[in-house]
Amino acid sequence: MLDVKETLNAAEERMEMAAMFLDEQLGRIRAGRANAAILDNVRVESYGSRVPLNQVANITISDARTIAIRPWDKKQIRDIEKGIMDSDVGITPENNGEIIRLCLPQPTEERRKELVKQCKQIGEKAKVEIRNVRGEIKEKLKKAIKDGLSEDNEKDAEDSLQKLHDKFIKKVDTLLDKKQEEIMTI
Repeated sequence: MLDVKETLNAAEERMEMAAMFLDEQLGRIRAGRANAAILDNVRVESYGSRVPLNQVANITISDARTIAIRPWDKKQIRDIEKGIMDSDVGITPENNGEIIRLCLPQPTEERRKELVKQCKQIGEKAKVEIRNVRGEIKEKLKKAIKDGLSEDNEKDAEDSLQKLHDKFIKKVDTLLDKKQEEIMTI
């Protein structure tokens, strides 16, 4: 017979994963403020293999619009610059021989609106995943009635599932609102 509590815990975990994925994706969207997360996907050629940028350099935020990258081995400055140029970051690096600087430009109004639209699309994917989890668990609960689960337990579980769904949809909306505010603030 279906363990209702375990099933709801699994549903909550999957919904939490969708919210965490959204948070991670939103962190990578450049909102005009310096954020080291935009460099997470940058790979650098280092001694014959491609490694993440944070494994060959120290990344710091020197001010609201500047990211400073200090390579541990100064000979790798060219490789780091090439890695940044080849990535989808979209910023041209500047170096002084010791430190690479990325200066983030102020996004235009049009660009900020595009970023908000992009955030909403990512947010909608997270909401769809949360709804899919709810749908799958509802089906499991309906099948469990045939296997001997009482209808009262099924209704209680469905109510709990709906509360979980509402909680995570609200969390997604909160994350989106926060990111939208960050993007639209000049």
